[in-house]
Amino acid sequence: MRFSPRLYQQQALTRMIANPHQLIALRMGSGKTAIALLAAQEFLNVEGDTKRVLIVAPKRVAELVWHTEAKKWDQTKDLKIVRVLGSRDQRIAALRTKADLHVINRENFSWLVDLELEQRGHWSFDCVVIDENWGFKNQKSKNWLQLKRIRSQIKRLYLLTGTPTPNSLLELWPQVSILDKGQRLGKGFSAFRERWFNPDKRNGHIVYSWAPKPGAAEAIHELVRDVMFSIESDLELPNRLDNIISVDMPQKRYREMAEEMVSGPLSAASAGILAGKLAQMANGACYDGFGSVHDIHDEKLEALAEIIEQGEPVLCFTTFRHDQARILKRFPFAKVFEGASTLDQWKRGNINLLLMHPASGGHGVDGLQFGGRVAVWFGLPFSLDLYQQANARLCRPGQSKGVVIHHLIATNTIDEHIMRALQAKSDVQQALIDAVELFCKEAVA
Repeated sequence: MRFSPRLYQQQALTRMIANPHQLIALRMGSGKTAIALLAAQEFLNVEGDTKRVLIVAPKRVAELVWHTEAKKWDQTKDLKIVRVLGSRDQRIAALRTKADLHVINRENFSWLVDLELEQRGHWSFDCVVIDENWGFKNQKSKNWLQLKRIRSQIKRLYLLTGTPTPNSLLELWPQVSILDKGQRLGKGFSAFRERWFNPDKRNGHIVYSWAPKPGAAEAIHELVRDVMFSIESDLELPNRLDNIISVDMPQKRYREMAEEMVSGPLSAASAGILAGKLAQMANGACYDGFGSVHDIHDEKLEALAEIIEQGEPVLCFTTFRHDQARILKRFPFAKVFEGASTLDQWKRGNINLLLMHPASGGHGVDGLQFGGRVAVWFGLPFSLDLYQQANARLCRPGQSKGVVIHHLIATNTIDEHIMRALQAKSDVQQALIDAVELFCKEAVA
């Protein structure tokens, strides 16, 4: 399949090719990975431009996304991508493997900088792409300091992010200054803050927050316009962007249940019950016959964490009670939708993660569109009506921004069958029956 970029994607790609450093600020699911792959391929094909490309990404993204995305498109399917993951010896072996792109998780970026400088005496990757640059937005963080340490040896540097300033415009300085070495916003953070911000909340001499001075936001955006690509208006984007996030879960117990209808204390007495059990296991936990919950994996929790990191309020739809319980345990700040009082808090921006069963929020709940634009399906519903109505809570009149709907899909599971049925607007219940029959046929074969 050939990647045909939309207008904003082509503009971002052109920016990257034409400029040695850029902050690409496009929301999660808008194609940043494909854009960066095409740009990297262009750099590698131009003689003398780029020899080694490093991608720094969140762990799950490094494990699953970059090599998978490259193989999707005709233009990038031949790129050799090596993942620098695992034990120290495995990472070193991966670095010694010749490749077009090396992909490392951001937790090991600092380790790589130390290794390169100790063993080579210099930094060898002339192009570096920081994917979802959380951890590089704070000038005091170890990753940012390590990046600054090698910045002069990087020929091309690109930061990809969905939310460049989720909390404050102050977060723009570390990102832009690492790109242009202080040319646009100054070389010192304190000077930047004093120039454009006034103390806001304080206790005596201690300032807890800073507010932009009148006209500061417009002036700052003008200063960084040529080094930061973003879409100020969502008019160029579809009103709704559906994004599928593949989650790689352990398959042993899932396959046992699919093929034998039994896995340890878990069992299914019929095809209908089996479909429900498989859907639960894909989410990460499952009820046994006595109502006790058995944990299977945490991969969807990890994927949800990466979405939350983007800094925007998230409306998360859950199917089973244990989904909500596990999410609340992992993210104690989350709130469960409980009616008008919760809705009011969400609309005022006081909730970062709102959990909702689609049946409780799908019909008759208006106003969610005023509190956010990002939805996540932690587990898919068995009803097309519930799915459509729940999505319409954010995609409705009054929503001033483009909506992103993420679907956490466990690969090689019943999730994929349900997702296809929802996309085709077909009978989800029939899709579940077909999926179970397929599992049974595969088991017999």
